[in-house]
Amino acid sequence: MQVGTDWRRSPGEGRYAWPERERRFTVVGALPGNVPGLHDPRRIEDRYLHGTRLRLRHVQVWDQSVYKLTQKVRTQAHDPAESAITNTYLDRAEYDVFASLPAAVLRKTRSIVTHGTATFAVDVFEGRLAGLVLAEVEVEDLAAPLDLPAWIGREVTRDDRYAGASLANLGASEAQALISG
Repeated sequence: MQVGTDWRRSPGEGRYAWPERERRFTVVGALPGNVPGLHDPRRIEDRYLHGTRLRLRHVQVWDQSVYKLTQKVRTQAHDPAESAITNTYLDRAEYDVFASLPAAVLRKTRSIVTHGTATFAVDVFEGRLAGLVLAEVEVEDLAAPLDLPAWIGREVTRDDRYAGASLANLGASEAQALISG
């Protein structure tokens, strides 16, 4: 085996880490009536493992589940809009091992809607975040113009309070303050 200089990588580097650029927005009004074309709902439970940049995800559609372990590493230290993401798909037994670790938990229902050429993921949060609805869209260029549907509220792309791990770690009073705006 030939050892080159690229064998040592930092988290978020290497051929398995994919760039992810997302823009995130609040959604105005009650769902689902104000979002035409909303489809493909799935329940998601995210477990942000304490002391790490790892997220354990369980996605469920009807009686089928997908389990994955994800590492998201920001490419710009304080910018939640750009990251490198690495996914490992797990079976249920592997998921259960990781699920036993301390974590901040976030539950939501995610649906998909297409507007023009953009595909938005619309997340309706549960528990202490009930009432919060966010839409995110992956983009090639964060600065490029984006045709936004009428149900989109304000952009929160670079507001770290709306990043998944931040939302999962909010207390009840902080969550209510964020929701009420």
